[in-house]
Amino acid sequence: MLELAILGFLYDAPLHGYELRKRIAALTGHVKPIAESTLYPAIKRLEKAGLLERATEPGSVAAPRHVLTLTEDGRRDLRRRLAEPVQRDITDENRWFTLLAFLRHLDDAAAQATVLRRRLAFLEEPASFFYEGDRPLRAEELDDPFRRGILTIARATSRAELTWLRDTLASLDG
Repeated sequence: MLELAILGFLYDAPLHGYELRKRIAALTGHVKPIAESTLYPAIKRLEKAGLLERATEPGSVAAPRHVLTLTEDGRRDLRRRLAEPVQRDITDENRWFTLLAFLRHLDDAAAQATVLRRRLAFLEEPASFFYEGDRPLRAEELDDPFRRGILTIARATSRAELTWLRDTLASLDG
């Protein structure tokens, strides 16, 4: 997820590390804040793989800044990751939102639709946070108001996303 976010934001524009960290935190920070000790090793891995380049610019007030730019290989790698997301990127809500934030960089509408159809198929499967044996429980079946609340909120969120997915797929297909 972190590498996808780095590649996605740098696909938009070259950024220095601090600005990149702020943008990633804005996208995922409320759920999983990004520490420098995590971000900078990921940047180094991507740089070593030839997916991004670093250039030094003079700082306006402080020390020189390192500006990160995506290479052509980095652009191709991002598009590949978007077109062929691992299953966890489809099923995990936070990873899905990161993927969705950059799906526009996948130029092919059919490829975008393929990714959206995978998410749609996942959401259409019967599921719950709570089960009786193998049977998923619905909110109406629970006496616990807090668990009922979790399922009520999840149902509303899923319905909104299903509507958006179907509308967007119709637009991409049409």
